[in-house]
Amino acid sequence: MLHLKLETDPRWVTIVESNLEEILTDHAWCEQKAATNAITIITLNSQHEALVTELLKLAQEELEHFQMVHDIIKERGYTLGRERKDHYVNQLFKFTRQGGNKTRNEALVDRLLFSAMIEARSCERFKLLAERINDKKLSTFYRELMISEAGHYTTFLGFARKYGQDIDVEKRWQELVAFEGEIIKSYGKSETIHG
Repeated sequence: MLHLKLETDPRWVTIVESNLEEILTDHAWCEQKAATNAITIITLNSQHEALVTELLKLAQEELEHFQMVHDIIKERGYTLGRERKDHYVNQLFKFTRQGGNKTRNEALVDRLLFSAMIEARSCERFKLLAERINDKKLSTFYRELMISEAGHYTTFLGFARKYGQDIDVEKRWQELVAFEGEIIKSYGKSETIHG
């Protein structure tokens, strides 16, 4: 369903378990960034009523997830810590069309596909955590979030297809899938959601 070229090595979960405070902090900030991303898309594309309506719900849900992760951090006596850079996301962003030659619509479609890919990879990582992490509470938590991320993935992909009438969205999506498949080879070695 997620169309990822390369699955995460299951040994990544062992790395995660070695530092739960770090993965939870990183995860919390990923949720905050996801909410910010949805709001940014709304701000730049407010003429699309359906998009605004759905992404407002999505942004609220991402903020709820941020709060949920923060609550787990507090329950465990951890500290949220400073925001982390997400090198995977920054590298993935390079795929989006840059420069003055793109239309507003091309920029929107690229941003939606970029967002769908991040949700797809997060969903895949959450599934792995749900299935393999020894912490039962976190296993249940990540199973619930996996379902949510799958919904976000389909939302972004659906809007890319809806607003990309003058763009070969499927071709662009396959290009992004291939691009992500190459960059993800460098990840899966740290206790971060995308690392």
